[in-house]
Amino acid sequence: MSVRFSGTPRFAVLLATSAACIAPAFIAPAAMAAPAATGHSFAIPAQPLSSALTQFARQASVQIFYPTAGITALRAPALNGRMSRQEALSRLISGTGLSIKKDNGRTVVLGFKDQQDESEPRGARSAAPTDEAGNDIIVTGTRAQAQTVFTALSPVDTLSEQQVKSTVTARLDEKLTQLVPAFIVQKLPASDGPEFIRPASLNNLSPDMTLVMVNGKRFHRSSFLNGSAQATDLAQIPSFAIGHVEVLRDGASAQYGSDAIAGVINVILDTKPGFSAYAQGSQYYRGDGEQFQVGGRAGFALPGGGHVVLTGEYADASATSRSRQRADAIAFENATGIEVTDPVQRWGNPELKTLKFALDAAQPIGDDIEVYGFGTFGKGKGWSDINWRNPSTTTSVYNQTAAFPGFNVNDIYPAGFSPSEGVRYTDFQASTGIRGGKSGNFAWDLSASLGQNASAFYLNNSINASLGPDSPLDFYLGRNIQREFNLNADGVYTLDVPAFAKPVTIAFGAERRVETYKIRQGDEASYAVGPGANYGLAAGSNGFPGFSDLQAGSWSQTSYAGYLDVTVPVTDAWSIEGAIRDEHYSSFGNNFNYKFSTRYELTPALAVRGSYSTGFKAPTPAQLNSTSTSQGLDTTTLLLYTTGRLSPLNAVAQYFGATALKPETSKTATAGFVWRTGFGLSGSVDAYQIKVDDRFSTSPSYVLTDAIKANLIAQGISQAADYRTITFFTNDYDTRTRGVDFVVSYKHPVGPGTLDATGSYSYTQTKVTSSQIAQSDTTRTKYEQGLPEHNAVATINYTLGPVSLMARMRYYGPWTDSSGNASGDIFQRFGSMAFFDAGVTYQMRPGLSLRVGAENVFNKYPDEATFQASRGLVYSRNAPYDTSGGNYYVRVDASF
Repeated sequence: MSVRFSGTPRFAVLLATSAACIAPAFIAPAAMAAPAATGHSFAIPAQPLSSALTQFARQASVQIFYPTAGITALRAPALNGRMSRQEALSRLISGTGLSIKKDNGRTVVLGFKDQQDESEPRGARSAAPTDEAGNDIIVTGTRAQAQTVFTALSPVDTLSEQQVKSTVTARLDEKLTQLVPAFIVQKLPASDGPEFIRPASLNNLSPDMTLVMVNGKRFHRSSFLNGSAQATDLAQIPSFAIGHVEVLRDGASAQYGSDAIAGVINVILDTKPGFSAYAQGSQYYRGDGEQFQVGGRAGFALPGGGHVVLTGEYADASATSRSRQRADAIAFENATGIEVTDPVQRWGNPELKTLKFALDAAQPIGDDIEVYGFGTFGKGKGWSDINWRNPSTTTSVYNQTAAFPGFNVNDIYPAGFSPSEGVRYTDFQASTGIRGGKSGNFAWDLSASLGQNASAFYLNNSINASLGPDSPLDFYLGRNIQREFNLNADGVYTLDVPAFAKPVTIAFGAERRVETYKIRQGDEASYAVGPGANYGLAAGSNGFPGFSDLQAGSWSQTSYAGYLDVTVPVTDAWSIEGAIRDEHYSSFGNNFNYKFSTRYELTPALAVRGSYSTGFKAPTPAQLNSTSTSQGLDTTTLLLYTTGRLSPLNAVAQYFGATALKPETSKTATAGFVWRTGFGLSGSVDAYQIKVDDRFSTSPSYVLTDAIKANLIAQGISQAADYRTITFFTNDYDTRTRGVDFVVSYKHPVGPGTLDATGSYSYTQTKVTSSQIAQSDTTRTKYEQGLPEHNAVATINYTLGPVSLMARMRYYGPWTDSSGNASGDIFQRFGSMAFFDAGVTYQMRPGLSLRVGAENVFNKYPDEATFQASRGLVYSRNAPYDTSGGNYYVRVDASF
């Protein structure tokens, strides 16, 4: 497995044993130097040097770092008998040009004799796969340095820098959908926000049940509340800055805290020195959706082993349209003779421009202490159509009333209008800290992180009909802000216990986290109730009312956490791990979680593993406090009223049974096996069950009758007079998710070139097991059938000299959609879909390559959404895949 050192060539590391130790991702294993003369029995046949070093590492109980690329053609002689570790290693590398750069008894660093001495890598970051199957270094799900996919106690997928770059899209969330079958992103056109900030689901669970980290530090969530979920927006992380991505498919709340029910996505930034850049252009087969991307990266090695890396990335994507003319638009044009746009509204991907940056830096300040900092920054804007307003039927806008004599909306929008919804956002996260102790038996890290996402919403080409001629046509709707501040203290102590095969690793730490959510009101005209409301004209900006002064506010939540994580290597083959974590939240009190994992290595090529854990998802300040309302004027009483979703802490909501949200809790069990071979084949099979209780949902709609209002007002709740109907968030239902994940990879010379193939299959079934509030068929169908149960991804890369060929298949199983009609839901079952991607890369010269290819090569589309045809929508807006057809691209990469 390879690791990138700052300022050095690529190196590889071999683990000493299959037992997993626990230490923070940024900490090297503790070093208690073994006596140099200690003898070991070696039995290593003559073979390629990389394979021989693998066997040496196991038999000598050490881990080794070595330059991967430089030894591919080297062979090692046979080594048999009892001798010291140093003598055995000297015989293996004799005549190879390698020398021992560092040896502290547990870790050995090899390098060529003309290379400068190097310290062992910090945290094994920017790991890349090698020919040794199953040996990809991982840092997620463990607090130990240099654990591997094979030695991990929980299932982890690693996605290399090359894999991340192999997709057309500039968005990381969409990249993961093409690489991880259990990860699904819906594009949701014309959805009042989700078309820009897209919900991403792992294992078919809620988007906010997956914890996202960057370099092992928690990444903040988005300010956008999508339904009842508030999740991280992965699209804010610049993909060109990524060294690799690790996806932990196991519950990890006992290790990392809230949100890690479905798993953890850990994005590791690239730290290698050098300069690189790319430019890419793409377009859908239909001739729309043009996208231009460009990125640059500059990495510098600092004296003493430090580094600083700066990355910038820009993307400009045009809109797509997969629409046909609405039947009512055709009828309106025939009846009135007024020409309307064809189509009157666009269904498809939004127009979107983004600019993103990343910075990663570290510098040793002594023999055993390092300061570090990293962060991301992004800004962007996008626009998308929403539903067309028909002058013949939209009477709440087009009616002429006595409120505004002589005023006629037909003079402004004679052919109707399709409001255009826009978003402008800024996003940043910065983490900094100091760490040390990597050369001893106690390592530590102190860090602070600040992250914020702010999304401002706009609506153009609309009107507040209740204001009549005084209404603007373009509106600023307001802004949502999510801010998170974390303080972390982490430590690892490595304890030698004679009774155990390897040292016991004890990890512990504490965290303080403050979450703040803010709503800033929009233009008064965007939510105002004008005099026309008394005559039935709609109030607020039509299509998306702005945030009012009643909704505006700022709310915070503080939590404190402590954890203990212990790994015991009982024997060379058997390891067990136990973790506990206790958190206290200012909003609801304590939450305690635990995890137990074990792994047994049946042979050096086959191991079984399993775990059981509890987890939780804490309610956020937005879920606890925010409101989403619209206003109107009662034409009989002439009183202002508000309808919409209230905070569960609101007294009116509590009259109907609302209570403060409590955490969603989970129980997760996994069991599986993992294998690797000496000829490049590795894989894993893992089965799991996730039970989640008290999941968040929105209550039914409650009507405030005159009697109820009078009762509440008598109790001193005067605001009850303003409401007509309300809903609120509640802990509503329980689910059970069962599934199996199968992963296989193969990398080996085949014919004159090298074949690198990966395949993943995910089966996920979710059932609603109980509900406190009677659920409609639509709700049950949404959670049980709204996403495919069967998903698969298979990728084949073949490299022959300067040419590399890529082919990928993406498979999505059947799923069910509903119309969401207030008058009665209509369900439609969609069949399975398979998409094929292909590309060819030509290395024009060292450091310069050209790639051409296409995604959805055969231009396949799903079945049409028949129940949405009246809206001009051709393909379902809830599809778990892109419905825009084939997309071809050209990309140039340069590095030096």
